[in-house]
Amino acid sequence: MSDERYQQRQQKVKDRVDARVAQAQEERGIIIVFTGNGKGKTTAAFGTAARAVGHGKSVGVVQFIKGTWPNGERNLLEPHGVEFQVMATGFTWETQNREADTAACMAVWQHGKRMLADPLLDMVVLDELTYMVAYDYLPLEEVISALNARPWSPDGDYYRSRLSPGYS
Repeated sequence: MSDERYQQRQQKVKDRVDARVAQAQEERGIIIVFTGNGKGKTTAAFGTAARAVGHGKSVGVVQFIKGTWPNGERNLLEPHGVEFQVMATGFTWETQNREADTAACMAVWQHGKRMLADPLLDMVVLDELTYMVAYDYLPLEEVISALNARPWSPDGDYYRSRLSPGYS
């Protein structure tokens, strides 16, 4: 293929891509749920949060299930203004106290609702949220209500868990 033919072909590709990008300029909020067995869900959510912070966006994080131990995502992002609220009870299979776990979940969920209602936050990460719903610590209807009330940001919101409702 000649250089001229190659340039013509690539120009057609560029024109198609440019047209699609021009049509996709609607700004709207999105919800992304990362699911699956194994590693990568928190990494995906916090990678996106780090990218948002790098672009000057504001991010809030609620970590359900996590304990009081230091973690890399908090060490990296908190110095850059990311607010972290952590359930701080540790893993539910370690605590084995449904009443205490439910109370801790509801307490940290208040911060999650506050963050979701805050129009100044461009992104909210609710790490392990779906476990709280699956274990009946947090009513699904309350989560849906808070999500529906969110003043949407074009940058979106991220939730990650191995167990999403309807996921098996």
